[in-house]
Amino acid sequence: MNLSTLEASIEAILFSMGEAVDSERIAVAIEQDAETTRRIIRNMMDRYEAENRGIMIIEMDGSFQMCTKPDYFDCLKKLIHLPKKHMLTEVMLETLSIIAYKQPITRGEIEAIRGVSSDHAINRLIEFRLIEEKGRLNAPGRPIQFGTTQEFLRSFGLQSLDDLPVIRPEKVEDFKLEAEKEYDDQQMELNLQV
Repeated sequence: MNLSTLEASIEAILFSMGEAVDSERIAVAIEQDAETTRRIIRNMMDRYEAENRGIMIIEMDGSFQMCTKPDYFDCLKKLIHLPKKHMLTEVMLETLSIIAYKQPITRGEIEAIRGVSSDHAINRLIEFRLIEEKGRLNAPGRPIQFGTTQEFLRSFGLQSLDDLPVIRPEKVEDFKLEAEKEYDDQQMELNLQV
């Protein structure tokens, strides 16, 4: 193997292991003696430093490890605090669509439509900044009303809520028939249990 192939092999080993690797193990992997291996790695360490790279190789008691230079800690810290791309579950999408089309809407109203508790979905949507509190309903208990955010519009490529797809009237009728059938089936099941 030529020198650049040996260095590439060492980089691959150190990068993929993610921890300190004994120079003897590296030597076996690249089919070189231990002293040659250490010399190649130390040359790589010097070159990484001279080229002012974001990574470095450190030596610890006969082992070597690839790691990030401390100079770039602030950069990494900023990356960690950036919001991650969130995955919306089917339940969250259903809840979000109800809010988008019916806003402002209370948790109780959402649960009446869905037929189940929506606490977790609502809390996650707030965490993802897709919905927010839009005020309180002027009713006993003054429940919170939810609506979508600018982040919702951005995430779904909408200019405004007017850009939401319109449900065709025949689809609405299909949904109603489906809901009525589901309700009738539940009622029949309840009657059989009694």
